[in-house]
Amino acid sequence: MADNHGPHPSAMRFLFRKQRQVESLVMRYLEDLCQVQHTFSRAINSCLDGDARENFTVLVEETHRIEAQADDVREEIKTFMYSKVLLPESRGDIMGLLESIDQIPRFCEIILNIIRTQKLTIPDLIVPDVRKLVSVSMETCGLMIQQVEDLFKRGRRIPELLDVIDEKESQCDVIERRIITTLFDSDIDPFLKIQLKELVVLLGEISDQVDRVSKRINIISLKRRV
Repeated sequence: MADNHGPHPSAMRFLFRKQRQVESLVMRYLEDLCQVQHTFSRAINSCLDGDARENFTVLVEETHRIEAQADDVREEIKTFMYSKVLLPESRGDIMGLLESIDQIPRFCEIILNIIRTQKLTIPDLIVPDVRKLVSVSMETCGLMIQQVEDLFKRGRRIPELLDVIDEKESQCDVIERRIITTLFDSDIDPFLKIQLKELVVLLGEISDQVDRVSKRINIISLKRRV
């Protein structure tokens, strides 16, 4: 007589194997995200250091290439998951999370394209704070990646990382406001002030989005424990 009290062991093994495959793809996506962070940070610092424009352009193109590669992995995850190998709730949580994370490299690309197309030069008076804003923003991204890894490995650091990310996001807000105040207190060209303000606000959006993703990860983690 068939056992109707739970999934057949072979079905459980199948689901477990598929879950591990999804995990592996997500880790690949996170590796690409780390590379986007790295090339984005190098590109911004190249711009702040006054390096040759050619070097900045190479780093912009490299960031775009890796971001496109990450998009391909995300599409692979989506195709894999919607082939009904996972529970609908799990599919929704993971895909929603990835869509939310994907806003971060998108902001990075937009920022670099603004600098390139508008041929922006960052004035010396805000260079130290812009450098700091980028540095702290990239730190928040790294912490968020640790949260995603913890989510899949059933780790226990998600709430702790949530608090650190929230603190660093607040730090970014302070730096962003300080840069904008410095800009509008200066005597630089008013049109350039507007251009630079747009750029700084977009830089601030990186940590804002990381904070939103972090809270989403925490909610998914809490749901799993209910």
